Amino acid sequence: MNAHPTPERSALALLLLVAWAALIVYASWFPLNGWRWPAGTTIWALLALPWPRGQSSFDIVSNLLGYVPFGLLLVLAPGHRQAASFAALRDATALAAVLSYALEVGQHLLPLRVPSLLDWLLNTAGAALGGLLGRALAGTDPFGWVDRTGESWFAQRSRSGLTLLLLWPIALLFPTPVALGLGQVWERVRDALLETLHGAGSAELLARWLEAGAAPSVRLSPAAEAIAVALGLLGPCLMTYSMARPGVRRAWLAFGAAASGFGVTTLSTALNFGPQHALAWCTASSLGGLALGLLSAVLLIGCGRRTAAAIGLVVVTAGIGLVAQAPSDPYFAASLHGWEQGRFIRFHGLAQWVGWCWPYVATLWLLRQSAGRD
Repeated sequence: MNAHPTPERSALALLLLVAWAALIVYASWFPLNGWRWPAGTTIWALLALPWPRGQSSFDIVSNLLGYVPFGLLLVLAPGHRQAASFAALRDATALAAVLSYALEVGQHLLPLRVPSLLDWLLNTAGAALGGLLGRALAGTDPFGWVDRTGESWFAQRSRSGLTLLLLWPIALLFPTPVALGLGQVWERVRDALLETLHGAGSAELLARWLEAGAAPSVRLSPAAEAIAVALGLLGPCLMTYSMARPGVRRAWLAFGAAASGFGVTTLSTALNFGPQHALAWCTASSLGGLALGLLSAVLLIGCGRRTAAAIGLVVVTAGIGLVAQAPSDPYFAASLHGWEQGRFIRFHGLAQWVGWCWPYVATLWLLRQSAGRD
């Protein structure tokens, strides 16, 4: 017998729908700057979508498949029995077509984007395919695996803890001085305080102390860099252990964290320096640290949840201290300039704040977990 989606699972589908729609808008209008009205162009000319002169196979596949999840979620998000009807498919396809058309028209105003009638057709076709898949899944409760997995893998399903773990990959999108090394915010706090204290005679002693605390110019040794990377991976793994049931499943969670860290760091490097340099961060120290962190996480899969939280608290705190000693090299400074002054500031400002604050919030959460019962 088919189970009908619960309100909680419909809410999950709606949340995923909003997130996917935001991703589509971002991808369609990236880099979100340089808006201008084309000279000598009427509004009626903007509404017309030209046929492209050429289209790569990657563009064709990405425009088609990118809207499949959107059409799927448009059908499933309402969470009622009409999801299997033709009307649900029709409405989902129409909404996706309207969104795609609006985004393509908006590309007329972006000098780095080229609107395309073919893209609109591919987007609409992808949404229709996703809607057909949604109709097939409408009566099967497709999000029930979330509850089943949670009950099987986690002894404690802390919303705040799971939220922190989900935010960890977002935090890694922000450029870091060391791979997986989050929380280097002291230099910015120091500069802000110095600017505030400038000219205040009574605060001269404090200003001198702050200037003496400037970030070191000597790069971390390869061993120290490897340890920093290892701590950056081990911290989230131990956070997971503090909620997960003991056993082999923890090893899979650790491997998943390592894969996520590797993938998001590669994506961040590609965004900052171009796809051809996506793996530039994979130095011997970084990969060695990633392997060391994963090995340590596997060796600790048998520890209790409270013990995992206590060790995690030490690991995250040590990671913050070690990353604070890493200087800003020219490549790191160049990537920060792109984030803070150029193309990334609008969307990635959130990732910047998450990257700064994540380890400090994690220490508070782990402190609370370690003080609780196992």
